[in-house]
Amino acid sequence: MLNKIDDKTTQNLAKAFVAIQSEEECLKFLSDLCTISEIKAMAQRLEVAVMLDKGKVYNDIAARTAASTATISRVNRALTYGEDGYRIILDRLGEELGDE
Repeated sequence: MLNKIDDKTTQNLAKAFVAIQSEEECLKFLSDLCTISEIKAMAQRLEVAVMLDKGKVYNDIAARTAASTATISRVNRALTYGEDGYRIILDRLGEELGDE
């Protein structure tokens, strides 16, 4: 899957994220780069990943996040069979990403 997004422009985007030095800078960059809906959708997926990682069930996740079961399923598939991007962040940030 990574090969499908591994091109020069996407590498530049990844470099831009790596160059961010603070949460404030990241929020500013996201605000300029994405629509509010896009940012909210990404935040929702991360919240779903956190909840799945903690063993929450789909119905609870859907009720808490308003995510569709299709979104929850996609995040679950990425957690299980993906490139470990969610896993890296979940392990690195741990309780900072708590769902409470």
